[in-house]
Amino acid sequence: QVQLVESGGGLVQAGGSLRLSCVASEGTFSNYAMGWFRQAPGKEREFVAAISRSGSNTRYGDYVKGRFTISRDNAKPTVYLQMNGLKPEDTAVYYCAGRQHRLVSIYGYDYDYWGQGTQVTVSS
Repeated sequence: QVQLVESGGGLVQAGGSLRLSCVASEGTFSNYAMGWFRQAPGKEREFVAAISRSGSNTRYGDYVKGRFTISRDNAKPTVYLQMNGLKPEDTAVYYCAGRQHRLVSIYGYDYDYWGQGTQVTVSS
């Protein structure tokens, strides 16, 4: 089974950028559709972005469209989340997740494997 470790979080001012990385170990990364989710204090976990096994298909949450970009490098094997135009409401713990399926999903319950999360804090 795949194991996932996120990195790249931190403190950034509004309007700034961060790139999150999620490195996979064990398993065959190219067999997994990948997603990013986030959870802010006192709020439910929400979908951010997802990418298919080949990278040819992506989905985004409405609140990040045009600002965030998900990508992957199956050779590394890593999935990325480039976050531009960050807003204070983007503050959350960001999790990457994997599912051994060809289709992407926007639902957390479809994912079997999760990383430990990385904190993103956006100051106003």
